[in-house]
Amino acid sequence: MAISWVLPVRGVQFALTVTVLGMMGYVANWWQTHWRQMSPVEVNFLIFAPVWSLLALPVLTIVPLKFPRATESAGPKYGLLALELITSLYWFGGFVALAVFLNDRICFGAVCSVAKAGTAVSAINWAAWTVTLVAGIVGLFRRGGSGMGKSAEPKVEMHQGV
Repeated sequence: MAISWVLPVRGVQFALTVTVLGMMGYVANWWQTHWRQMSPVEVNFLIFAPVWSLLALPVLTIVPLKFPRATESAGPKYGLLALELITSLYWFGGFVALAVFLNDRICFGAVCSVAKAGTAVSAINWAAWTVTLVAGIVGLFRRGGSGMGKSAEPKVEMHQGV
């Protein structure tokens, strides 16, 4: 069995997700202790997106590997694609919102650098999610809807002596 290139990309997505979660957790904690108020919505959204991704990654990784017959039907196949699309949109919205928020502020110091780095890592993570999303869409249409990650060749069983 050949190892799909998607699995290493899922590993990269996991590593980037944990990195962004740590960075944005630091920024939110600093904001709450320094200003004594809730951190900005943009920072909070980039805490939500990694948590969502940590819930979506096991589903997107385990279901196609352990239950390949389940992904042959239309429901699970489109469900996994929708989950990947939603996650990609969350990352896109998160890094764009935080970039716009930081652009309008006077920003300096370590926490600002961490917030900007978190924005950049979020953009890279969005690109990784977009790559797997596009691969899923292309695979879906290339195979005529026959299944994500499956070969386009039909299964032919030959029986001897009839």
